[in-house]
Order: sequence, then structure tokens, then C-alpha cells
Amino acid sequence: MNKSRTLFCDVLREHIESGDLDVHCTNADIEPIALAQGWTVIPLWFRQDAENPMKIGRGRYDLSSLVGNTSAPVERTSVAPAAAPAPVSDSAPQASAILQQSLVSSESTIPSVDGDFVPWGHFDDVTTIIKSGAFYPTFVTGLSGNGKTTMIMQACAAEGRECYRVNITSQTDEDDLLGGFRLVNGETVWYDGPVIQAMKNGAVLLLDEIDLGSSPLMCLQPVLEGKGIFLKKINQFVEPAPGFQVFATANTKGKGDDTGAFAHTGILNEAFLDRFPVTLEQEYAANGVEKRIIVKKMKTLGCEDKDFAGNLVKWADAIRKTFLEGGVSEIITTRRLLSITQAFSIFNDKAKAISMAISRFDEETKHDFLKLYEKIDADVREDQGDAFATCVRVNLGATFEQKDEVKRLGAKWDAQSRHWWISGDTYRADTETWDKYAPTAVVENDVNCPF
Repeated sequence: MNKSRTLFCDVLREHIESGDLDVHCTNADIEPIALAQGWTVIPLWFRQDAENPMKIGRGRYDLSSLVGNTSAPVERTSVAPAAAPAPVSDSAPQASAILQQSLVSSESTIPSVDGDFVPWGHFDDVTTIIKSGAFYPTFVTGLSGNGKTTMIMQACAAEGRECYRVNITSQTDEDDLLGGFRLVNGETVWYDGPVIQAMKNGAVLLLDEIDLGSSPLMCLQPVLEGKGIFLKKINQFVEPAPGFQVFATANTKGKGDDTGAFAHTGILNEAFLDRFPVTLEQEYAANGVEKRIIVKKMKTLGCEDKDFAGNLVKWADAIRKTFLEGGVSEIITTRRLLSITQAFSIFNDKAKAISMAISRFDEETKHDFLKLYEKIDADVREDQGDAFATCVRVNLGATFEQKDEVKRLGAKWDAQSRHWWISGDTYRADTETWDKYAPTAVVENDVNCPF
């Protein structure tokens, strides 16, 4: 048994012998003892059925084997026992003992079932891979906001499988993935990273947005081969438990992005990518399926409107097609449609819900997207006419190059708001002329009314 496990069992024995701990106990009894000794959680190995003969049920233990023993029970684990700790790197804090802990509790990693989830796309394929028990690293690619991550999480939820999700960034390094040392109460503590935890637990490892990663990801190559990995900092070899699986999601195929839509995505090493035997390309849901997704969310939020849901889907589909043809630089994702749905449930205003959801876009794009929706939904056109009825001013999104044009047409400059503007009556008299300058109505209470 390694030093960390021996130390933990010795501490428990001392508390039993002092009368502070009964041999028949629970997690709640042991947790204060662990915290007092510098463990932030009860060690993962102790809480696992397969590796701790003292565990007699979920969160329940019989520690009678510790009483009167001079050494802890025999260790049952897929991790080879370490002889002596390997020399700690210069960056690791020094202390008298090396303890092992986990960064994430295994008891909280099974995703919750989302009642609003509508299975579609590669959901059945992902579920089949998980159920098979075979080690089959899977690369899932597709445009943002189309449900890649949710699909994998919900497949895990449906099968009751643990899932360790790691959000990859350009700053993600080996310690973030595999683990590292921390200084706790003067003791050097080794924390298993999510990759190691998933391997030990035979869980699903989800590497999210993997195309944002860089060279440190190469440390995962033996993991993606289904082999164990050697943790040189603690001189330990970890083998994957049965059921261990890896999924990776990305907006690109790991070859970089030349559209400008996915900043900071990079080109992944071909040897790394080649270790994924299968790639699933996820498209946006078909119109009928996406409408069901929106309607189901509306029902949950108490704002069901099937016509509005259908119009949103038509609108998003038209924009996506234009995006793929290079006609626009922004896209309306399924995630953004759900955001519009939530805004609609709060404000009960279609035009406002749409406008708020796309307000981060530049003025020209925002104007074009709103005008496109007006062509699809006559109700919104009527609502906006009502807004203009009370409009006393219209701000123009005219560019610097257009300033002479709008000035000749009668627009005035407002130095405070830094907008060219016209009256509501002027706009209503000739909407065709003014629409190309991205107008925004301002009503009497001075609240902007986008259209």
C-alpha cells in the first residue's frame, strides 16, 4: 500500500481507538476527520466499492478490520503501487508527506436528465458507443451551438454513466488534465486530474472544444490508445478501468478555421487526431426537429407559441444557408434560438426577444437579421408599426462615409449620443430611403425600440 493510503487508514484507526469514530460509520462521520487532516474530500479510492473492502454500501463502512492491525488492509486497485515518491519537480511544493486526493468527487459526475432534451443527430450513435463498453475515442465536430456537448452529456445521463467534462482552452496544460501538486496545511498533496479520475472510474471523458488546445494535449496520446499512462511526478502507472471512454468536441475538424468565426482554434497534430478512429459530423437539427426543441422549451417556460417557434426556425435556417455561402459573417445557432425563447417568456415581446439575442452583432448585421425576420412574421411587422406610432425620433446607424448623404436628406447630428437622427414623421414618410441607414426608433420615454 502506498504511503498516502497507509496514512489515511492509520488516522482512522487512531480515531476508532480513541472512541471518536465507530467502526460502523458513514461518509458524514469520516468527512470531518479527513478535513482536519488536510484532505479536502474523502479520498476517491476509499469511497469506491471495487477498491475498498471496508465499504459495505453507498456511503457506509465497516472499519473493524482496522482495529488491532498494524497495517492497513490490502489495496485493490488498477494503479500499480509506487515504491517511493519520485523526485518532485522544482515547481512542486516540498513537505514531509505526499498525500493523494481527487479534484472532482465521483459521486456528482453523472449528468442530470434534461426533460427538455430532444434526441436527434448522432445521439443514437453516441449512446451505442457508450453502451458497447468498447474503448472507441470519438471526435464530434460541427458549428457552434448545435448541441454536440448536450448530446454527449444526455447520452451519459440516459445510461447512468459518469462523465468528466474538461473545457479545453489554449492555456490548458498537462497538470490541468493529469493532475498536480498542491500545498495543503503544510503537506504536499497530489490531486488527480479529470483524465486520471475518468480512467480510474471507468467513466466517460469529454474533452470540450478540443480544437482550442495546443501542444500539451499530446500528453493524452497513450490515453487515446487505450493504454495506461505513467505519472512521472509520483512514479505511478495508471491503467484505464473497464468502461473508460473518450469523446472530444470541436467547431472545426482540427485543421484550423479560415472563416474567422472561431477565433483561437488551431491546427491539431495529425498523429493526435489519428488516434480518434471515428469522426461524427454534427449538423444543425432539421427544421421539424428544431421546432420540437423550441416548442418543448416554450412549454417548460410557459410561453408556448408554435407559430413563433416555426418562424424562428425558418429564420435561422435562412441565415445559416447564407452563412455557409459566405453572405453573412454571423450565424443563428440552436442555442441562440433557445435564448430568444427565454427572453420571449420574460418580456412577452417577439421583436424585443429577437433584438436582445442578436444585440452583440454589428449594427448592419443586426438590422439585416431583423428585417429578414419581419419578412417571415407579419405579426412582428404590425408590432413595429405600433412602435413607430409613438416614435418621436429615429436614430440612424449611418457610417462616417454616409454622413454627407444623410445630411443632404435632412438628418441632424446629435453630438451627445453621436448619432445622425430624423423625426418619426420623416421616417414614416419615406421608410424605403431611410431603412438602408440602420434606423432605431426612440419613443417618448426615451427607450430604444429596435426593429
